[in-house]
Amino acid sequence: MAIDEASAEAGATSPLVRIRSLLPGLAKAEQRVANIVLSAPASIARRSITDVAEAAGTSETTVTRFCKAIGVGGYPDLRIALAADTARTSNRDRDLGGDIEPDDRLDQIIDKVAYADAKAVEETAGQLDADALSAVVDAVAQARRIDVYGVGASAFVALDLQQKLHRIGLTCFAWSDTHAALTSAALLRDGDVALGISHTGATTETIEALREAGHRGAVTAALTNFSRSPITEIADHVLTTAVRETTYRSGAMASRIGQLTVIDCLFIGVAQRRIDDTKAALEVTYEAVGAHRLGARPDRRRHKEDGR
Repeated sequence: MAIDEASAEAGATSPLVRIRSLLPGLAKAEQRVANIVLSAPASIARRSITDVAEAAGTSETTVTRFCKAIGVGGYPDLRIALAADTARTSNRDRDLGGDIEPDDRLDQIIDKVAYADAKAVEETAGQLDADALSAVVDAVAQARRIDVYGVGASAFVALDLQQKLHRIGLTCFAWSDTHAALTSAALLRDGDVALGISHTGATTETIEALREAGHRGAVTAALTNFSRSPITEIADHVLTTAVRETTYRSGAMASRIGQLTVIDCLFIGVAQRRIDDTKAALEVTYEAVGAHRLGARPDRRRHKEDGR
């Protein structure tokens, strides 16, 4: 496969985004090759396949299999892709793209966190499959009911989507408790939608609920950072993020930014599909909470009902 075809298939500007996404699904020896590439991508363009194989403690054949697994035809194509990616990398990328160090000043931490968050949004948007997103948008816009499953940090993202969809008149529930999620999923049927949110794609509680929803006939979708994770095997549609973990930014921290980016795109897409209903719902809900804002003008209808 030519390098431009591989890039189109991956849907990402950087080959590093693709490698991180596929990392958990690679064979152990291929994961060692991946870690060598991720640790010093700029140096790969200057290293032979033999050198990389020896550094990873494996064979040249395994390095070639790794290249094919990530959608690149072979090691020469990988070197070209990484060299091009390195050329696009600015000084700011090199200064701020690394891990937060124990002796970093607070202003350096601010810069690195802000950079990492911005990069997560950029890379997530760059590799997000528009066709898959469109399919989920269509399903949600027409759904009788939407279930969203997520535990831990993903539960907060699930609640964010529930609030957004409920605000425009859709029946949506976010579940973080395993029993509640399973019992809700068991009541779904054709015409309903279930979305499972899991950074690793291996959270058993979320997978179980999504599987149950699928068995009941609901359209299922998964939001994960890894395109070959267990949750993708049971989902009708897969949406992916592209975020990196560091020493101080665990998956729980890093995933939130990418997940919220996808959730915002999903919500806007649904709102656009239902534009008239969305406008009407936003107007009445805004009016309903208007009196609870400091400095807001009194509700005229309430004054009329009170005889004032």
